[in-house]
Amino acid sequence: MTLFHSMSTVTYSTALAVAVLIWFGAGRQPLAVGMAFFRALFQSRQYLLVFIAVIAILFLNKYELHLENWLNVSYDLTAALTGWEGAWQAKLQASLPSDTLIGFTAIFYLVLFQATMMASFGIYTYAGNMKLYYALSFAILGNYLLAVPFYLYVPVNEAWYADSQIRFLMLNVFPTFEQHYRALSGINNCFPSLHTSLSVTMALIASRSGIRRWSIFAWINAIVVIFAIFYLGIHWFTDMVAGLVLASVSVYVGLKIAARMESHPHSGILSRSRNKLDPPSPVES
Repeated sequence: MTLFHSMSTVTYSTALAVAVLIWFGAGRQPLAVGMAFFRALFQSRQYLLVFIAVIAILFLNKYELHLENWLNVSYDLTAALTGWEGAWQAKLQASLPSDTLIGFTAIFYLVLFQATMMASFGIYTYAGNMKLYYALSFAILGNYLLAVPFYLYVPVNEAWYADSQIRFLMLNVFPTFEQHYRALSGINNCFPSLHTSLSVTMALIASRSGIRRWSIFAWINAIVVIFAIFYLGIHWFTDMVAGLVLASVSVYVGLKIAARMESHPHSGILSRSRNKLDPPSPVES
């Protein structure tokens, strides 16, 4: 059952998911939210610079693999960090043999994971909750800045690659994953799990949004993504634990920075341009 034929399929699916999630989370049609987002970019240099920083870290992350090749780290810490686990993912896969479940988890892993991140920026901006916009932005920056050194110097191979008993179920729905997606995710970039840390980061921040339905969805997204990394045969339990720690640290730092920006007299939209954005009253939960 092939759901994704190329990265174009993933991109189109993500764009559609972003529109649906914005409508769901903001309670308004996506165009209105998009307009508020672009007004914010033009009205606040601070807002724009923070957004550029997030885009930059996401863009530069793809070049981490080039740096990794340049450093030429030859050792492998997979057994040292995860050898105690065994191949429990294989038992999980054997106990739940379902093409539908494979497709469901792959959609969360490939599409809804990143769509939730994109939609979050628009939802918080439209709601006038700049504190959460900045908190999410700096938490994402923190996740990547803390994770990349581990990817460079603590190489841990994906579960299916390290143990032949574990199958890489992603190939069932995205047969060309290795050719089209692998360039964004190194085979030994497992520890910590960024899918875990970023999905939990988004859920923790959504919990502070006051939008109950968005908070519930963000937690469902995080739970399914964490299940997916195991069921699809990608990550180890150790990776997930490290991802949870990374999320906690990043959210704490992100909220602290956002709180300081909120109290700063020159905090852009947060203090000077709220009326210009003309956000609606807080979205009802």
